[in-house]
This record gives sequence, C-alpha cells and structure tokens, in this order.
Amino acid sequence: AETGTRLVESNAELAAAAGWIWSAVTSDQAAAAAAQNAPYLTPDHLYADFNSVSPAVKQAIARQIGATGARFVEVAMMQPVPPYGHRVPILAGGDGAEAFRERMTPFGMRIETTGREVGRAAATKMFRSIMIKGLEALITECVLAAGRYGAEQGVFTSLAETYPGIDWPALADYMIGRVVEHGERRAREMEEVAQTLESIGIEPMMASATARRQEWSAQVGLKDYFGGEPPKNYLEFLQAVAALESGAIVGVKSRA
Repeated sequence: AETGTRLVESNAELAAAAGWIWSAVTSDQAAAAAAQNAPYLTPDHLYADFNSVSPAVKQAIARQIGATGARFVEVAMMQPVPPYGHRVPILAGGDGAEAFRERMTPFGMRIETTGREVGRAAATKMFRSIMIKGLEALITECVLAAGRYGAEQGVFTSLAETYPGIDWPALADYMIGRVVEHGERRAREMEEVAQTLESIGIEPMMASATARRQEWSAQVGLKDYFGGEPPKNYLEFLQAVAALESGAIVGVKSRA
C-alpha cells in the first residue's frame, strides 16, 4: 500500500494493469510463467525475463512472447543482488532491451545492452558461472582436504606467492560461505550449464564436477547446521564438517 502497488489475482488482470511485466521466478518456472502470460500480451507490452536460465530457454521464451507482438528483454544479473540492490550490474538483450535501458537507467539501474539478439546475455552469465562456481568448488575442496592435515595456512601462503594480491583466507571465507548457503541451488544451475555445454558439443568436465561438489554441501547438511546462514570463516566450516561426519551434530544456532 505504501508504494501504491496493486495486487492482482490472475495473469489476465496483470496484463490489463501493466504495460511492462517482469518475470522473476525460480529458473524451472520461467517457461511456465511466460506461457501463462503470453495469451494476454499485446504489442503494447514489454516482457522482461530476469530468470537464470540457459540461452536456449531464453530464446524459446522470446519466440513465445514475440508471437504476441510484445517486446522481449532477456535480463542477466551479473553479480549477487546483495549488496547492490537495484544497482546490480545487468546485461539486457532483445528487441526491448534499449527501451528497457532508457527507461530504467534514470532510476539508478546499471544496464548494458547486448543487442537485439536473444541468448548472448544469458550465455555471458551462464558461462561466467563455470568460473565463479567452479572457483567456489575448488576452494571448498582444497580447504576441506588441507584441513585434514592442518595445512591450509601453508597452502594459502604458497598461493599468495603464485597469485599475489589475493587475500586467500578471506576469499576462502567468502566462497565457502556461498557454497554452504546456496549449494543446492548452485548445483542445479551447474547441471543446467552442463546440459547446455553438451548441447553445443562441449563435454562438461568441470561443470559436472562443480555441480557434484556444490551438491555435496547440501547433502551433508551444512546449510541446516548453520541455520541457513554462512559460516563466519573457513575454520568454522571445517569444524562443522568434522562434527557432521562424527555424528556430533550441534548447529551453531543452538550453541551457547
């Protein structure tokens, strides 16, 4: 009420009430959301899909929306929304991308267009995730193994010699926290990356391995152990793994 937002009960009401429709659902519901809205769209509408899906899915949605005469925008958010909020860097493609950029930039949104072709923005985000989520999995596995021998500090010192300028303990704290907090979702995303790679003739060796390590975090119960929050640091992560493996399961939320 404070923002003047009107809640509606159906897709038909939504299309009648708004000229611009933004789809921000779970990735497995992106196509269904487009299908539910398409019958009510007209050439006066702009449909922006914010969902993290493959280039092929974005293209399929674009064809469905385009058949109605409405303009389409594929939106790829290139960083985690916190702490950026609405200023998160965005790539936008499609026949409505330029209008989207012009309309939303004055509100502080940071939008770079990739042209009228649909799929490039999604591909940029998806294949970037091979690196980002892969690094998370690598650091998690590295720390997990080194921790068994108390060797993690030695590993970090050696890495700093090879790659100066990176605070490796801090990076481990952050990336392991992301795996603990979002491992299950990231595993599903990396499985979709693997499927996309296969569809373009590339064997998904690293993407599949990344999905397995991210899934491991969910399977051992780390998210529940930490009450849905990330561990404070990689040492707390190692302690949690040891507790879970030994059966001494005491979540941090219940500690004195």
